[in-house]
Amino acid sequence: MKKRGTRALTSRIRKKICPTSKRSTPACTRNDINHFVSCKRSQLKLSFGMIFSIFLIIIFLSAAIYFIIKFINLQHTIQIETFKNNLQADINIMWQSQQGSQEVEYRLPNKINKVCFTDDDYQNLILVSDRPIDGKNIEHIKIDIITSEEDPYCITNIEGKVSMTLVKDYGESLVKITR
Repeated sequence: MKKRGTRALTSRIRKKICPTSKRSTPACTRNDINHFVSCKRSQLKLSFGMIFSIFLIIIFLSAAIYFIIKFINLQHTIQIETFKNNLQADINIMWQSQQGSQEVEYRLPNKINKVCFTDDDYQNLILVSDRPIDGKNIEHIKIDIITSEEDPYCITNIEGKVSMTLVKDYGESLVKITR
């Protein structure tokens, strides 16, 4: 048996791994130092695939962050609307009774700094925040008595909690709010 050199064996492997092409530059080349096969066409496809994958990951992460922020804002909006409705319901219960005093505590987002009552015909409840938030016209309250000493009459939001006392004296028709 005739002994072949490593060069003949290398060229036979190259022909199997790197097929010949009609191009002037072969698609696959063999590194003479460590004998690794390098295919430029597959490197380009891998590179495009990796870039596309990274692009998709960035898009999915951006969308996830966007929807998480929207969900948190929706939660804050729901909490504010719940506060307004619960305050009106508690005032209605006190208004329907003969007399009473009830301390109530409501939860609000920390972005609300104060809950203020003002002598306005359209909106006598105002929520003070960095951003404008819609107020509400609360019914069955003595707004002229509440705001007689200070207008607007504000109650501070402490760690997401607002505490106030609803008072109705005997023979009076409306509810008064105190701190």
